Amino acid sequence: MLSSSARANRWWWDGNADDYQLEHGEFLRDTGFVWCPEGVDEADAHLLGEVRGRRVLEIGCGAAQCARWLVTQGAQVAAFDISHRQLRHSQRIDLDTGLRVPVVQADAESLPFAAAAFDLACSAFGALPFVADPLAVFREVRRVLRPGGRFVFSVSHPIRWAFPDDPGPRGLTSDRSYFDRSPYEERDERGTVTYAEHHRTMGDWVNLLVASGLTVTGLLEPEWPEGHERVWGGWSPLRGRHLPGTAIFSCARI
Repeated sequence: MLSSSARANRWWWDGNADDYQLEHGEFLRDTGFVWCPEGVDEADAHLLGEVRGRRVLEIGCGAAQCARWLVTQGAQVAAFDISHRQLRHSQRIDLDTGLRVPVVQADAESLPFAAAAFDLACSAFGALPFVADPLAVFREVRRVLRPGGRFVFSVSHPIRWAFPDDPGPRGLTSDRSYFDRSPYEERDERGTVTYAEHHRTMGDWVNLLVASGLTVTGLLEPEWPEGHERVWGGWSPLRGRHLPGTAIFSCARI
């Protein structure tokens, strides 16, 4: 049974996948692993370590650009997303590139994979900002990782929730409490949730990971790079010089 957040976001992403891929596809690249709007590239960052010959799961893959890059590096990859339309874009890119990524439609809170099936798991803004129960996701990730396996994921930096999601000067002035964990929701005329994002503080993320049995091994807060002028939603050079936009957690199943 999907939660209301999961139902809403499956509907939203099915309706917006085409526009998303049209707007951001060039930046993400068909066979690129970009962790965040700041442009951190796994080819340079090596947050996952050696991937050749490793079994890797991408969580909330969208059109599976990251998974496809992993295939080019010799990894054995599976990927999933809640949105059927996003997965159709994955199939389109497979045909364009000649690279095939096995994908499945699934909810991150209940993974259709066997225990200890993967050496690595990754998620670049996939699933975790949108789920109502991240602890369930972390427990599922731990279940499908082998002992010693690693999990790396990126999310919006929690501090951003205290500021308007505006790339201009308005986005530099806090207008709400960092500790207000009310989700951002959009509703239709009947009051049905049609889009949802959930806020957790930095402490919340760490405590949820610990509660799941995963061990935090690293945290990257990317600085906005010189010469990077691309605006993506509330991410911009102006805000990036003042506020962190992304948090990338590295974890392990000990």
